[in-house]
Order: sequence, then structure tokens, then C-alpha cells
Amino acid sequence: MTQGRIELLQKMLEQDPGDSFCCYGMAQEYLKLGDVDNAVAWFDRTIAADPDHCYAYFHKARALEMGGRLSDAQATLRLGLDRARAQGDTHAIGELHGYLGQIE
Repeated sequence: MTQGRIELLQKMLEQDPGDSFCCYGMAQEYLKLGDVDNAVAWFDRTIAADPDHCYAYFHKARALEMGGRLSDAQATLRLGLDRARAQGDTHAIGELHGYLGQIE
């Protein structure tokens, strides 16, 4: 099913390449496949399209940790925390802070 979702998201992205929702969806699908490099690339595209997409930082960090890139994961979580604080998103702050505490 993941391949079908990727194909659907690719078609949607043809219409709007900067759609952060679709970029995030692509990242999640690649993460499900265990394709860390593609997942990270799509999370980066999500963040470029919407720098305030706090959960893209969270899941990008998760992908980086899966790929053995712990310091990059920590740095990503810190950036996400900065964005969440700027927005006053207390739920995202808690999630990001909690995850950072687990991997520090």
C-alpha cells in the first residue's frame, strides 16, 4: 500500500510541488519503508515549504536517529523547539522536548 500512496502523493505534488502536507506524507511513507535518506530529504522539503511544521522536525529527528545520526537528530529537535516556542505550541514543545531528553 505504501507504494500506492507514494504514487498518489507524487501526482498531487505535480500539481503543487510546495505542498507541505504532501511532502510530509512522502517523508512518512519513506520512513515506513525504512528509507531514511529519502525520508530525511522529504522532511527537509516539508520544513522548507513550512518552517513552522513542528512535527516534521520531530519525525525528521526520528529518521536521523534510525540512520545513526544522533547529533543531527538532536540539532533538528532543537530547531523544532525554537519554532514551536515561537508559535507558542505547547503540545509540540512537550513532544520535542521529551524526545530530545530521551536521546541526549
